[in-house]
Amino acid sequence: MGTLADAARNAVRLILTCDAGVLEYAGRSLLIASVATVMAAGVGIPLGVLIAEREFRGKRVVVTVVNTLLALPTVVVGLLAYTFLSRHGPLGGLNLLFTVPGIVIAEVVLIVPIVCAFTMTAVGRTDREVRKTALTLGASQGQAMLTVLQESRFGVLAAVIAAYGRVVSEVGVATIVGGNIDSFTRTMTTAIVLNVDMGNFALALALGAVLLTISLSINVLFQYLQGGTEA
Repeated sequence: MGTLADAARNAVRLILTCDAGVLEYAGRSLLIASVATVMAAGVGIPLGVLIAEREFRGKRVVVTVVNTLLALPTVVVGLLAYTFLSRHGPLGGLNLLFTVPGIVIAEVVLIVPIVCAFTMTAVGRTDREVRKTALTLGASQGQAMLTVLQESRFGVLAAVIAAYGRVVSEVGVATIVGGNIDSFTRTMTTAIVLNVDMGNFALALALGAVLLTISLSINVLFQYLQGGTEA
């Protein structure tokens, strides 16, 4: 009990004194999460809008696949990314394995289904007459879709926030693809696992507190936006 109390006190001290290790790992995690979320939004939002708005053969199958990918294990994504980015893989020549860009690419693969699925749901809940009215008033197909997207903006933003939360708290992809290299690819989650194994509970608790604060803030914002979509 005393050891845990000492670790907790040291963790508070590390946070209050802005420990260099805490700042480094937190900063790298937030950078990876931010870049990956922006890239995933650029792919997932348009794809989600198209699937929701267009009728085509096999649409149910596509929707089912996208929804199934929501539960895709992070270690599976990490393994697939490792296979593709390794020296003997199809993308081995890019030398992205054990790098931050490599982690970002793998994280994008992980969260695109989240953005796409949540966007489909948000757009699907929008009144179908919005797109028809926009087209009647002379809007192009692209402008009509932008109008639909504008009407479902709160749900789409919630999708982006949910994806960000998934990335910032993820450990499987970051460990397998990044290699948990100190001062290079180590993130908050991988640092927590490593420091627990090493018995450095103070730093692990400090990083856990920072990660929990970030995750809590994201989920509060997500719940707020979800409430806004129902208003």
